[in-house]
Amino acid sequence: MSTTAAVHLQPSLFDDPGPTGPALGPLTGVRREALGSGAWVDLLPGWLHGADRLFEQLAAEVPWRAERREMYERTVDVPRLLASYREDDPPPHPVLGEARTALSAYYARELREPFRTLGLCYYRDGRDSVAWHGDRIGRGAREDTMVAILSVGEPRALLLRPRSGGGPVLRHRLGHGDLLVMGGSCQRTWEHAVPKTARPAGPRISVQFRPRGVS
Repeated sequence: MSTTAAVHLQPSLFDDPGPTGPALGPLTGVRREALGSGAWVDLLPGWLHGADRLFEQLAAEVPWRAERREMYERTVDVPRLLASYREDDPPPHPVLGEARTALSAYYARELREPFRTLGLCYYRDGRDSVAWHGDRIGRGAREDTMVAILSVGEPRALLLRPRSGGGPVLRHRLGHGDLLVMGGSCQRTWEHAVPKTARPAGPRISVQFRPRGVS
């Protein structure tokens, strides 16, 4: 089922798309954070310039779908809108194809294969969320891999915690063109979530780039 999502975005004062529209900056200044057990995350704030304009286009033009899921013997709404693009599908905006190519080139030595698929999640407000999980369906359950997330729209907190053994919860606020890449053993040894919040929260879209066979 497809649905149209309303847009109520507070534009960033620092997000100028320029005359040609959304554009990527260089992949310089990427900061790696070691998590332990072979897991890591890379961070690059503001990689995409014109992210607010891209958000508006994606929100209006992507064929979003609302899903329902069985949980605790009842069917509930998935608290976010979803869209997916297989490796042979054209991306919903050319700059996302450029991002996939740039990420594949930057991580070629470590990943040894390109990013191929795109998954999009639309968090409409603070009631939308995703529970703790790792992308362990497919090869991510047994192999080191990478998932890159490009966030547009209002910042929301993405949390990370060790899958077992306890430890601190890490928090990153992502939005307005920020890039976060989870790599190494991260999908097997750590979990991530976007929690609900009672505080005012504007809409955010996350774009996930994955290699083949990782979901």
